[in-house]
Amino acid sequence: MGLLRRNESEARELSRELRNNQCANIRRRRAIIALSSLGAASLGLIGLYQTGIIKHLPEPPLPYLDAEKVDASPEAYEWLSTPDAVLGVASFGATMTLAAMGGPERARKQPYIPIALAAKTALDVFNAARLTRDQWTKRRAFCVWCLVAAGTTFATVPFVIPEAFEAIRSVKKRSGMGLREKVA
Repeated sequence: MGLLRRNESEARELSRELRNNQCANIRRRRAIIALSSLGAASLGLIGLYQTGIIKHLPEPPLPYLDAEKVDASPEAYEWLSTPDAVLGVASFGATMTLAAMGGPERARKQPYIPIALAAKTALDVFNAARLTRDQWTKRRAFCVWCLVAAGTTFATVPFVIPEAFEAIRSVKKRSGMGLREKVA
């Protein structure tokens, strides 16, 4: 089984497994994809505002909410000369790709995928926390759509951890690190 290309029967089997398998890892991966889709949709709306496609970001009339103040700030355009929401949509897309990649036994057969997903999730959580803090410390306001995206990022953590630990155990077992020292 190659990472980049599968033959037709392997691809057909993967299609069936991802759509129909009810094992815990697949169910958790579906939750990651669903949460990431919600986060991407939330940032997609911000991206429409940041690129001028829409002129106003709707939000509930609650104190401390001012999406436009946050999302039109200079900080939102600092990285790669691109609105940060567009970068966030791409990041959620990468998360969904890692979550969807491989069959139900990937923690054993392709452990680098769930380990990569866990590492990416850790970076995403750090970045979401930093950006949420920055909204308040730099703008004294929050963007409700940003909070939804950050919340979906935080919510993926418990879905990522079990398969990542399973993958780490698999790697240790393969390398012999999981075996107790032999008694001479």
